[in-house]
Amino acid sequence: MKEDHKSTAASLGLPLQFTQAAAQYATDAWQRALLYADIRRQRGNQYREHLAEEAPNVLNFGADLVMTGLDLPRPVNYGLVRIQPLPDTPEDPGKRPFIVVDPRAGHGPGIGGFKPDSEIGAALKAGHPCYFVGFLPDPIPGQTIEDVMRAEAEFVRKVAELHPQSLGKPAVIGNCQAGWQILMTAAVWPELFGPIIVAGTPLSYWAGSNPMRYGGGLMGGSWMTALTSDMGAGRFDGAWLVQNFENLDPANTLWSKQYQLYAKVDTEGPRYLGFEKYWGGHVFLEGEEMQYIVDNLFIGNRLATAELTTSDGVRIDLRNIRSPIVVFCSYGDNITPPGQALGWITDLYRDEEDIVAHDQTIVFATHDSIGHLGIFVSSSVGRKEHREFAAHIDVIDLLPAGIYRAEVQDRPADVPARDVTDADYLMTIRRSGLAEVRDIVQPDPQSERRFAAAARVSEINLALYRNTWQPWVRALSTPQTARWLQAMQPLRIGYEWWSDAHPLAPAVKALAEQAREQRQPVDEGNPFLQWQEMVSRTVVQWLDGFRDQRDAMQAQMFDAIYGSPLVQAQAGQSRSDQGPARAHPGDSPEHREYMRRELAELHDSVKQGGLYEAILRALVYVLHVRGKADERHFHHFWQVLQQRLAGKTPPDMVGFRHLVRKQALLVQREPQAALAAIPDLLTATPPEDVRWAMDSIRSLAVQGNALTAEELERLDQILGLFSQALPQDSPPASTPSPASSPAPAVKPAASKRAASGTPRKR
Repeated sequence: MKEDHKSTAASLGLPLQFTQAAAQYATDAWQRALLYADIRRQRGNQYREHLAEEAPNVLNFGADLVMTGLDLPRPVNYGLVRIQPLPDTPEDPGKRPFIVVDPRAGHGPGIGGFKPDSEIGAALKAGHPCYFVGFLPDPIPGQTIEDVMRAEAEFVRKVAELHPQSLGKPAVIGNCQAGWQILMTAAVWPELFGPIIVAGTPLSYWAGSNPMRYGGGLMGGSWMTALTSDMGAGRFDGAWLVQNFENLDPANTLWSKQYQLYAKVDTEGPRYLGFEKYWGGHVFLEGEEMQYIVDNLFIGNRLATAELTTSDGVRIDLRNIRSPIVVFCSYGDNITPPGQALGWITDLYRDEEDIVAHDQTIVFATHDSIGHLGIFVSSSVGRKEHREFAAHIDVIDLLPAGIYRAEVQDRPADVPARDVTDADYLMTIRRSGLAEVRDIVQPDPQSERRFAAAARVSEINLALYRNTWQPWVRALSTPQTARWLQAMQPLRIGYEWWSDAHPLAPAVKALAEQAREQRQPVDEGNPFLQWQEMVSRTVVQWLDGFRDQRDAMQAQMFDAIYGSPLVQAQAGQSRSDQGPARAHPGDSPEHREYMRRELAELHDSVKQGGLYEAILRALVYVLHVRGKADERHFHHFWQVLQQRLAGKTPPDMVGFRHLVRKQALLVQREPQAALAAIPDLLTATPPEDVRWAMDSIRSLAVQGNALTAEELERLDQILGLFSQALPQDSPPASTPSPASSPAPAVKPAASKRAASGTPRKR
């Protein structure tokens, strides 16, 4: 009887528990719906208030206006502000300033300083003076991309003038679209820039796996851009660009972003509103600006092959940049995948010798998973990669010409940190090459021929539009019709339809306040809540499947249209041609003259210099075999030389950088003569300084890792050369040497390996 009673009680309890769970979930779901609606109402209010601001931005730091582009001879809607230093981290007047430039890609400025752990935050925490280049929502009528370039050059020049005591030229960070603008500016005015960091920047639009690259061809080219600008009375609404970004990930746009707010409505509101303030801060571009971008970059891809020129005939060639270029990209970025971020390198350079000949230093770093916006706003990236870039920007500035890969790893327990801000991570920089970059980019000549055909079709269709419909569209478009079309833009409607201006808003606000006071969140084990999560995952999977099929179909359509013999022939391409779609840009007359002078100067400088030059040649020769070094080498190198050679060193980091790069190039191009001249460089050096130099070279060479057999051989060779500068009866250096006896002059085989970088077979 007792067992029957328990069974009956259990059978009665299950429906009761189920009913209770349903009632609790219904209460929780209703309250969450009210709170969700109230947060969305706040989003609408925030959107209206943000657009009403004169200079809307999402900077999380105080700033003071330094210079406005409105006052320039060719005015632009850009401005330069100085970021106020952190209360607990004063600026170091000797450190180079940082300039963060935000993209004008449909959103307002401030993404680089959106959070405390950001690009701006990283620079400030490292003690650097920091500046920010933002923009107003409305462009100046008639402004062009070249006008923006000139303004950015003036901003960099102004920052350099404000910091004459800095050890180096300003370091500039360009985010997304701002990255290519900065590189274009540095290609025309290379003397203004220090190291340049481009984060999530598309530079080679035909490369990579981004589905957006097919859009221009499938729409028939850039005539739609011209039509949109004409209907906007000469202005292009940036909301259309934002909508393109949203279309890339329909699961996030249509479901995940809203569902996460609904599911975590008690805690998610501030983060949601903060991001939506940026994402909904739509700005405008001048029609001519947008047409230039689409024709020459998005569809034409002319920046990556040096096909652009300024109005006064100067070729915009990225190979003219003399500052180190740091490229930071991510495999999780669906807007700028690594192929688009790095493809310009394989477009411009034939081999490593070509890079050295152009005296260019390129450092690239990849992230495994972070998304496009995460590159700028993720706190984890701000605390790791951006902080390491800022902390070691002077190290990057000293790298000789070539391609390098930077990796940021957790700091080993046995490696001491230089300071509190450097305690968590260790940056390692190793020599890379075009082969590794090609493995990432995976150039496809057949694909490039299809994109070349799309570019040609775009030119034809744009010419047809300009000669037929454009005069009529412009005649019928007025500022009033443009404002009406702007108000009807789908994204803008989504932000504006629900706010305090809606007649139901007061009632929803009151109900939400009541729900907040009487909040009864459901337990995580509630079966209805678990069912809700299951439904959400199903929706995301379905939308992701739709996205993948859509993207695959677009790629197939693009290949079928622009890979057809008829279209290929119209574009001047042949399907049987196995060569590249575009000719290599070749060397300009200016570069050939530069290299002639550079080589002549190198030849003349083989026997010029003293102890400083001898040490640099020695270290370059010994460590070249390893192909990589971490921050310990560079900081110890700089610290030791500064302490010992006070008063004898170049006056600033600019001079030091020039000397390091010159000696490295000399060892690479004329290794036998450069090393054989070391005893002559030390002729006037006191014996105690020569012995100190030998000790320092040993100490610097073993920083980080044990020397290999070949590195030991080279070190022995170098110490022998330095010993030749000591008197015959001079005592040996104080520190024991791994090879104590003097070595003969440079061996031809060893010198040849130094030039080629090929490890010796053992």
